[in-house]
Amino acid sequence: MAYPKILTVQDVSCVGQCSLTVALPILSACGIETCVLPSAVLSTHTAGFTGYTFRDLTEDIPAIAAHWKKEGILFDAIYTGYLGSAEQIACVKDLISSALAPGGRVIVDPAMADNGKLYPAFDEAFVGEMKTLCAAADYVLPNITEAAFLTGLPYKTAYDGAYIDALTDGLLALGAKNVVLTGVGYRPGRTGVFVFENGESRYYEHELLANGCHGTGDVYASAFVGALMRGRDGYGAAKIAADYTVRCILATAKEENHWYGPKFETELPYLFSALA
Repeated sequence: MAYPKILTVQDVSCVGQCSLTVALPILSACGIETCVLPSAVLSTHTAGFTGYTFRDLTEDIPAIAAHWKKEGILFDAIYTGYLGSAEQIACVKDLISSALAPGGRVIVDPAMADNGKLYPAFDEAFVGEMKTLCAAADYVLPNITEAAFLTGLPYKTAYDGAYIDALTDGLLALGAKNVVLTGVGYRPGRTGVFVFENGESRYYEHELLANGCHGTGDVYASAFVGALMRGRDGYGAAKIAADYTVRCILATAKEENHWYGPKFETELPYLFSALA
């Protein structure tokens, strides 16, 4: 697939490097035709800004999908990020049925929780709906917190390989074909990515950086999808995405006033070279 066409569904934060503002340039830079379906438009993201505007676009999605169906538009992959409601999850499942090309892939980043807690907008009912979307995923990309909510297992900050295996088994039981579990760290100062793909488990460890910022998960997921659609396997894509994200965080840490998002643009040359 020399020039794949993919659709990404997530919100737009007009200021703040996250969600669609990150996904579109990263995927495009990977040499992929990237089509977008904004789920909402915000003046800024919600982490650290106050008084932001928000416009929900859920009501627009069915008409957009109907137009695509009429035109016979299909996508080689559908990649979802932050979805704001159970209704939006239902819309995405309809899109998978109507707009995914035969043999196309579904990549789900179940962006709904971190540090042991759901984001304020979500509840257990939303988690239940997200499970049904993960069931349709060729690759699901949760962090430890999201995996715990999706599987019903307790959230842990100290764990061993058996716990990670249990989370993975629970995600596979939902119906996900492959799992990329982020933020998996077994020893101090280190973290990494646990990948279960085609029946095989592999782990890629890298440095744990103290200076994170909002949007790094979106950078990771978008780079993963880009590498995957450029022909890498799940482990290879996970490794490229991890190394790229670490570089973005390090570049951002050098600038004290740039607290609102990762400077992913300055590190795109590295991503180019990694995909060459």
